[in-house]
Amino acid sequence: MSSSMYEQIYEKLREEIRTGHYQVGDRVPSEKELAEAYNVSRITSKKALELLADGGIIVRRPGRGSFVADPASKAEAASAAPGKGNARGGMPGARPMIGLVMTDFSDSYGTGLVYGMEEASREHDAFLVLRRSFGIPSLEEKAIQSMLELGVDGLIIFPAQGEYFNAEILKLVIDKFPFVLVDRHLKGISAGSISTDNVSGAKRGMDYLFELGHKHIAIITPPPTDTTAVEDRIEGYVQAHAEKGIVVDRELWLSVTSTLPNAYTEENKAKDIEKIKRHLLDHPEISAFFAMEYNLALLVREAARQLSLDVPRDLSIICFDCPDNGSGFSFTHLRQNQEEMGRSAFENVLQLRDGKTVPHKIALEAELIVGKSTAVLSPSGIEQLSQKE
Repeated sequence: MSSSMYEQIYEKLREEIRTGHYQVGDRVPSEKELAEAYNVSRITSKKALELLADGGIIVRRPGRGSFVADPASKAEAASAAPGKGNARGGMPGARPMIGLVMTDFSDSYGTGLVYGMEEASREHDAFLVLRRSFGIPSLEEKAIQSMLELGVDGLIIFPAQGEYFNAEILKLVIDKFPFVLVDRHLKGISAGSISTDNVSGAKRGMDYLFELGHKHIAIITPPPTDTTAVEDRIEGYVQAHAEKGIVVDRELWLSVTSTLPNAYTEENKAKDIEKIKRHLLDHPEISAFFAMEYNLALLVREAARQLSLDVPRDLSIICFDCPDNGSGFSFTHLRQNQEEMGRSAFENVLQLRDGKTVPHKIALEAELIVGKSTAVLSPSGIEQLSQKE
């Protein structure tokens, strides 16, 4: 039944274009509009449009829609994204291919994102192509360029940490190429983003530590400069103090670099552990640490072990994310909804590809999961550190 319907839609649109109902350059109805008008599935309406594109009758442009082609330049119909080397748009039956460029992924964060995207790709009969940048802007630029040359229909980008967005992302904005950002948003860039509500998540974690009686809470972060996820978590940390009437002591803040994708070595981790130990000895009043990432929590726990401090009796630790592998030490953490983030990112790119609008910014709630790393404030740890001093 569906084969006859897509042929009917194809013939109807072709006749409307031939008779001038749709002029050269006019936008024709989208897959969704045709599916609703003819009461058919999106697969059926999509096939009709693909047949028209294959015959050079229309041009399909990701993120903008389908338009009546100029008969004098049929070659244009083969390009779904001008200037991007995309040769897939005119291929009949071509399934959407979405590129993913991300810094890296691990058991604690990133794997869930990819899982959600892959699930969505299968549900929508599409493909996901992955490249890692390891947090290096130049590799991110090359990855985006390679994806465009491959002919992807849209992009999902997990931006590299740094003080600026790369030129390739700005080009995507200018060209109105369908893409979304995940995990963070970029300042000054008009692009859709899907991330965790990091401010409210950090506040939730801090409120829990306050409830346990902790007041001298250190914060450990990677360099926060222009990385919105980290900046927002710090903002939540500050707001939680303000709401409780507790003065923020910036002397308790600590920034380390060994957990960055391009600096994650045993040597760098050892140096940061020594830095954390020195910080604890310099500030014996610290009874809890808020780690912005799971790998930072691991460093704090190792530093505490080397100082003969028990976690959580002597020092409580809370962090964002923690592997759910059923083994090892379970930190109290803010669990991000990675799978939903990945699924939404993939589906939003498909929506943009079809010329639809999507929310500019989506922020998902993080769930507080109580583990083995937090406890009611005990004076023993503070006394023990004071004695070491």
